Parts: sequence; C-alpha cells; structure tokens
Amino acid sequence: MIVFPPAKINLGLNVVRKRSDGYHDLQSVLVPIPLRDALEIIVDPMVPVGEVVQTRSGLPIPGSADQDLCMKAIAAVRHLRPLPGLRMHLHKVIPMGAGLGGGSSDGTHTLLLLNDLLDLKLCAEELHDLAFALGSDCPFFLKPTPQLITGRGDHPIPVDIDLTGLWLLIVNPGVHVSTAAVFRSCTPSGKELDVVPLFTPLDLNELDARSPNTLEEAVFRMHPEVAAIKSRLKEAGAVHSSMSGSGSTVFGIFNERPHDIVWPANHQQWLLQW
Repeated sequence: MIVFPPAKINLGLNVVRKRSDGYHDLQSVLVPIPLRDALEIIVDPMVPVGEVVQTRSGLPIPGSADQDLCMKAIAAVRHLRPLPGLRMHLHKVIPMGAGLGGGSSDGTHTLLLLNDLLDLKLCAEELHDLAFALGSDCPFFLKPTPQLITGRGDHPIPVDIDLTGLWLLIVNPGVHVSTAAVFRSCTPSGKELDVVPLFTPLDLNELDARSPNTLEEAVFRMHPEVAAIKSRLKEAGAVHSSMSGSGSTVFGIFNERPHDIVWPANHQQWLLQW
C-alpha cells in the first residue's frame, strides 16, 4: 500500500509565549500543499515478525534510518499491536529543515498506513495520541485540511479557507534551519490574536500585516538570504509572501501564474496550483 504525505505551509505564525515545560504557545493556520513524498509499506513473509526493512530514495535524509519519524511511528504502534514483518520505502521530495512539515507528515502517514494496511483498528483518539507523541505538527496531518493550531498544536481546529485556483511558488535556499535555535532567538509577542476572522473570509493582502510569522525576524537575522527571497516574491507580484514555520522555505501566493524568476543555483523552487 502506498500513500503520498503532503507538505504544509503556515499562514501566519504567532509565537505567544514560552511555557514552563520549555515549549511555546503558538497560533497558526496550517494549510496542506500539493508537494508530496511517497511512502510504501508492504507485508513481507521473508522479514522476521515485528521487524522492518527500510529503504529510501530522493532527497538525502540526515541521520540513521532507524531514527526517522517513520521508524519511530512503527515502534510506537508496535507497543500497542503485534506487527508482521514489513518492508517500507520512503521517496523524499519535501526538503528537510525547511518549515514544510515533511518529516511530521511522513511519520503521521506511517501511522495511518499501518492502521489501514493491517486493519489494526486503532481509534481516532489512539491515532491522535500516537501522532502528538511524534511531534507537535503531527496531529494536523491526520486530516490535512486547513486548520488552526493553538498552544502546542495538539488539538487543531478546522478553518474554512478556499485557495482553489491560486498559484503557490515555494523557494528553498538550501539552508537547514535549526528549529530549536530559532525559538531560542525569537521574541514572543506576548499576546493572542483573534485569528479566525483573518481567514473567514480570507484576505491575503492584509495577512502579513495582521498575522505575520513572528519567527521571521530571528531567521532573517541569522540567514539574510531567506529575507531576500521574501522580498523578491513580493516584487514579483505575490499577494502574500511569508516564511513557512521556522524556515528556511519562503512561499508566495499569486492570483495569476507568476513569471519565471531566476534564483541562485543552490535554491530549489516549486510552482504549484491549488
């Protein structure tokens, strides 16, 4: 069985405060985008019961294969249900350390795929708890539709946003941004915004001023090339441009298909339409 885990972007990201547990309270609307990895898992009688043979292709993934979120998801499920011998292949398209949630999406879709493939009958609450244990973004990917996250993101709330027909240009400068370092360097806003009225109806022209990504200042200071991408996207006519998550990817949303933009050789870009 094969699934195609999507990436996400953040429409606004308000870092409200640092919590006593070391995490931060956030406000953000996450939106899935048509940029996807491919994840396949099959049952293989030749693999010993409970073991997994993993292979990868596409973009290189740092670290050992047994430490990625797909393998952590399998290990978590193994504590609840016996598993047969499995083979898993991940083809990586979504860049890592880019603020697009690729690892979180892969891990969460591993949970969903196992549940369907093996008829494990894990309920919605069990899947939610497993996903949240993998990472704060993971519950969003259980049902990847536009959703508002608050606090640590454990209980996303659906938001009615229609982006149909809009163009999305995503640019990644090839810089791996440390999420931990960004949060250490950012200055929390100290206030919660009344976020939902900003999106119903959606006014992209007002979004950056009224609901910015408050992590941009820290990332732009550490990596000026990320700030330069946002400026060029706005100059090219984007009705909204922002860094996604903790970076380093920047996106621009356009009403019409944008003209080609020449980027430095180490920059990746994707032009997509909802």
